[in-house]
Amino acid sequence: MYDGPLDNPRSPGLRRRGFLAAAGGAAGLGALALTGCTGPAGATAGGGGTPRRGGKLRAAFAGGGASETLDPHRASLFADAARAKALFDKLADFGADLAAEPRLAASWEPNDRLDRWTVRLRKASFHNGKPVTARDVLYSYRRIADPHQAFRARASLEPLDLAASRAPDQRTVEFALKRPTAEFPNLLAAFGAYIVPDGAQDFDHEPVGSGPFRFVSFTPGRSALFRRNDAYWDGAPHLDELEFLVANEESARLDSLLGGQVDYAHELTPTTARAHEGRGQIEIVRLRNSAMQSFAMKTDRPPFDDKRVREAFFLLADRKELVDGALSGAGEIGNDLFGKGYEYYADGLPQREPDLDRARHLLKQAGAEGLRVTLDTSAVAAGFTEAAAIFRDQAAKAGVRVKVAMGGKDSYWQDTLDSGTLCCYRSGAMPIESHFSQRLLTASTTNATQWRHKDFDALYQQAQSTRNTQDRAAVYARMQRRLHAEGGFLVWGFADWILGTARTVRGVAHRAPANTLDWARFDKVWLA
Repeated sequence: MYDGPLDNPRSPGLRRRGFLAAAGGAAGLGALALTGCTGPAGATAGGGGTPRRGGKLRAAFAGGGASETLDPHRASLFADAARAKALFDKLADFGADLAAEPRLAASWEPNDRLDRWTVRLRKASFHNGKPVTARDVLYSYRRIADPHQAFRARASLEPLDLAASRAPDQRTVEFALKRPTAEFPNLLAAFGAYIVPDGAQDFDHEPVGSGPFRFVSFTPGRSALFRRNDAYWDGAPHLDELEFLVANEESARLDSLLGGQVDYAHELTPTTARAHEGRGQIEIVRLRNSAMQSFAMKTDRPPFDDKRVREAFFLLADRKELVDGALSGAGEIGNDLFGKGYEYYADGLPQREPDLDRARHLLKQAGAEGLRVTLDTSAVAAGFTEAAAIFRDQAAKAGVRVKVAMGGKDSYWQDTLDSGTLCCYRSGAMPIESHFSQRLLTASTTNATQWRHKDFDALYQQAQSTRNTQDRAAVYARMQRRLHAEGGFLVWGFADWILGTARTVRGVAHRAPANTLDWARFDKVWLA
């Protein structure tokens, strides 16, 4: 299982003909520029120039048919998430290194115990002119935390004691927490943790947010039209209008981009990128480090309950061959740790290289010579079946026989979470701390490697109780050294997320992984 919009790669909807009809066959009127914050996250592609006001941008995303929604707390598809970002704001969002950056929150400050945080809001207004207040924040979070609803951010907000949290004035929220939480800002930036007006329930007819665009119209599975919010707190967008169009097939998105019917095409393949990069028709933008690619070993059952077998499998993998073959080179090699390039990543550990002799020695020590193991995979995600076949051949060189088993798309993530011993796995961007808490603690509900160690849990709690950032980073580094030595994730690569834009596009942020602030951020767009 993998988190963020990346965990919904499949969705029904319009095929190519239906999409082109929805687009009306009209030529694209402009171009997209996704500009970001200053610093590394703000690095852009497509050239610069002086922003120009006016025009409509058309952006093509895969959709979800009738299940699509403008409810920002229910967003799960990439299209849902991009539309939510245009209409609504969060208190914080993630920068390119997955560190939380303030948005509607002007500041946050903890008490000495790190179990109570004070958030002060910046001056911002909803589309109806009413100010964003602390009551709106508490209503939004309590709605998300409703145990009777399946809102995406509910698990992320679990550390909050919302019954004890309060609003002492209109622009101050005092959050009570159930336990010390040094990484509290990550809760504010959690996927789907958008602020909506107090009492809001209906979002698909005339949703009111505080985002850079205002609602005009929405037809699920087809299109959504938004208009510039001139009163936006972060500066009015340059575009007059922003339209989202649905095209489920990658070929439909590409054809519409090449034909001038759209200016932005989300989620293109490495093959498409190779075919069009540098050819002059369109611009290819690669969002680096957007998806961890790995094999997950169940550490609680044979043969992977023996850490010598796990280490041997680390040494069987030729990571460059996997990136070149399974990702068509659209990525970079991993080092058996999540979050390359993210805040707190342990980049000082030596890069693991293939060592078949050492792998054979470890397997012999573990009494696992001639080992046979089943590797579960599926066409549920790009590169999974290719990676399985490549690793099967790599393992055979050390006498390990890997049987590749194909699973169904619909049940793959749930099936492999609890069953089997070895499976293909990937994850979207999230803070390293969230990766620990969601996947590697004894109580984690998506613990695909069944990694359960009380001393590891204690280190996580120590980190969360540590106020000093450097001291906390040292604890995270210790946890990562343990995982690098004997963990259950064989992280072989990090895939690029690939976008296509018209040549007139300016300022596309290309250092922002998918799911971060500058991914699909349309509020700084201008048409060249």
